[in-house]
Amino acid sequence: MKSLPIFIKLTNRPVLVVGGGDVALRKIDMLLKANAKITVISSKLCKKLHQYHGQKKINVKLKAFDKNDLTQMTLVVAATNSKKVNSLVSKTAKDLNIPVNVVDEPSLCTFTMGSIIDRSPLLIAISSEGNAPVLAKFVREKIETLIPHSFAKLALVMGSMREVIKKRHHTIQSRRIFWEGFIDHPLVRQFLNQTKKLSGQQLITLAKKSKIQKNHGEVFLVGGGPGNPDLLTFRALHLMQRADVCLYDKLISKDVLNLVRRDAELIYVGKERDRHTMPQEKINHLLVKLAKKGMRVLRLKGGDPFIFGRGGEEIEMLMDHKIPFQVVPGISAANGVASYAGIPLTHRDYAQSCTFVTGHMKNEYLTLDWESLAKPSQTIVVYMGLLALPTISSELIAHGAKKNLPIAVVEQGTTSDQKVVTGTLFNIIRKVEVKKLKTPSLIIIGNVVKLRKKLNWFN
Repeated sequence: MKSLPIFIKLTNRPVLVVGGGDVALRKIDMLLKANAKITVISSKLCKKLHQYHGQKKINVKLKAFDKNDLTQMTLVVAATNSKKVNSLVSKTAKDLNIPVNVVDEPSLCTFTMGSIIDRSPLLIAISSEGNAPVLAKFVREKIETLIPHSFAKLALVMGSMREVIKKRHHTIQSRRIFWEGFIDHPLVRQFLNQTKKLSGQQLITLAKKSKIQKNHGEVFLVGGGPGNPDLLTFRALHLMQRADVCLYDKLISKDVLNLVRRDAELIYVGKERDRHTMPQEKINHLLVKLAKKGMRVLRLKGGDPFIFGRGGEEIEMLMDHKIPFQVVPGISAANGVASYAGIPLTHRDYAQSCTFVTGHMKNEYLTLDWESLAKPSQTIVVYMGLLALPTISSELIAHGAKKNLPIAVVEQGTTSDQKVVTGTLFNIIRKVEVKKLKTPSLIIIGNVVKLRKKLNWFN
């Protein structure tokens, strides 16, 4: 993020627009909605701006721009067809520390005007930081369809009730929980979805009657998926935005972590080979401790929390202490990574079963049922097995698997950094070393790997 999104109050504040054509008109229309006190400087005006001047919506100076025109201005917009004039406006404004926007010249701007969804007092602005205004407009059109005009009335009602609710609920956390419960009320949901008509007074009455639930803590055990944020479930996103504190693992990508509520406390509890930031037993107790403080605790795990995620151990502890919790499944690493690598886990011609195993080694030793794993017509998915790859290959061959059995190793699966190396049990170690694959990586073994050449869609 190179620009900080902010909303500036311009009611009755002086704003200068240099330029009098159609481009300037578009900017002026937006500034008029913000009730700015607008002065336009231009040698000539388009027809619409002549009308605005006659209606006293804007002040006009029919002249060339001068440095003194910026005196006491809150911000300035340059919208002329002269690069020389636009550059002069930009330089003068920057020298005076006045925010300046130059149309279609991002390098000359200190602020940009995003594409706006107006449900006043609810405003949504989308910006491409000057790189792709048409894309920002496209995104706005998509969001417009999701935000009905009923949101405007609800925002006004909530604003009118803020002081009343402050007196009833004395902490920021309790007020936030109250308002979230109010928005989740079935009648309010119906109102927002335009299936129920409610007047402003009815909404106010509903807010007054709504009672906050006792501030009991709760734990959300959420599967964060294999790394790509687009693969999160709606329920996961909903709870990620409600958390007061988030305990997250090493396998949670930055893109997924960025979707957690902005002011939630983040606590890293990841585990790496021979180095545990926090032992599992301590994580279990921390979940209980935080929930007992009345906090909504997000336990965010890579993939699915019940597949090699030790989620079962954590909720056992919560059950023992009678802590309320929810479990949200996630797309597992096996499902997500295999799909993005173009490798179906089952196929009627190649594999009629699929087995998930962990490749985590203890004391440099890996104990698995090698005889069963070496049987044909199945797919084997190995989690956390990169370091154990030499053992996996040699043991499978020793127990009857063919040396030319296909195998794939996928690093950073489902993300833009995804790397896939394919080979056989005999040569995969050398290939992985050449490509310098690192964790997190998933291993897929079986004849289904042959299909990657044909089904590789993501790369």
